[in-house]
Amino acid sequence: MRLGVLDVGSNTVHLLVVDAHPGAHPWPAYSEKSVLRLAEQISASGELTNAGADGLTDAVASARDHAIRLKTDDLLAFATSAVRDARNSAEVLDQVRRETGVTLDVLSGDDEARLTFLAVRRWFGWSAGRLLVLDIGGGSLELAFGIDELPDLALSLPLGAGRLTRERLDGDPPPAEQLDALTEHVDKVLQQLPRASDVDRAAATSKTFRTLARLAGAAPSSAGLREPRTLTMTGLRQVLAFIRRIPSGGLAELDGVSPRRAHQLLAGAVVAEAAMRRLNLDQLRICPWALREGVILRRLDLLDSP
Repeated sequence: MRLGVLDVGSNTVHLLVVDAHPGAHPWPAYSEKSVLRLAEQISASGELTNAGADGLTDAVASARDHAIRLKTDDLLAFATSAVRDARNSAEVLDQVRRETGVTLDVLSGDDEARLTFLAVRRWFGWSAGRLLVLDIGGGSLELAFGIDELPDLALSLPLGAGRLTRERLDGDPPPAEQLDALTEHVDKVLQQLPRASDVDRAAATSKTFRTLARLAGAAPSSAGLREPRTLTMTGLRQVLAFIRRIPSGGLAELDGVSPRRAHQLLAGAVVAEAAMRRLNLDQLRICPWALREGVILRRLDLLDSP
């Protein structure tokens, strides 16, 4: 069957179309992104602006049209932290539904962590043992841990790269005292995390981690999904020391850095370093599958159930 997955995130609206059936590898057939930066269109009162809501509606309508043209059997549409955290999320979701016919399922942060964990577990398999998964998004940090396909621990923290950049960093590059204050804030939030002493494999997903790994020397995307990629603590700290002195325009010129996300990479690096330090992790394996693949796999599992 052909499935469409519409992921409304803090930075982008991403349509992924795959051909798949239960027990098979889901093969990508089409991918399209609209850059909306919804998290940056939240007003001082905590509401998504009219411009943001209209832009989201237009992006969803475009994705719906592509899904129809590509003859998808189902469109799995969901939204994460930007829509979830907006005070007027109900009104925005109603507007999208009325004008496009698409119902966005708002995932909780914990559900994001569980579905991402499922995708990473399937990618690495049972040989990964006790698996720990980290995912830095635009609005939140998700963490999950366990030995099965459903994690024993799944949680979401308000430590997204976009959120922290918007709320706590000013200047390009920001002054050292702001970075010190940001690190202190992140460390304080992460105190609720348990120390990870029995992890067999620690993995990371998300554009932030992939970019940091690339800057630390991991293979470029052109090497393919199956090329092993690792981010070490040593490499991450070297990258952090380097990028904290570079304006976002300079970062955007580096190989592997998206110009659209360059401005929030520094905050993401601070979160990555603090999380690895808190969890006593020397390295992370980068996984190319994440939340969208987790949504697909769950849908296929439901098809295969009696």
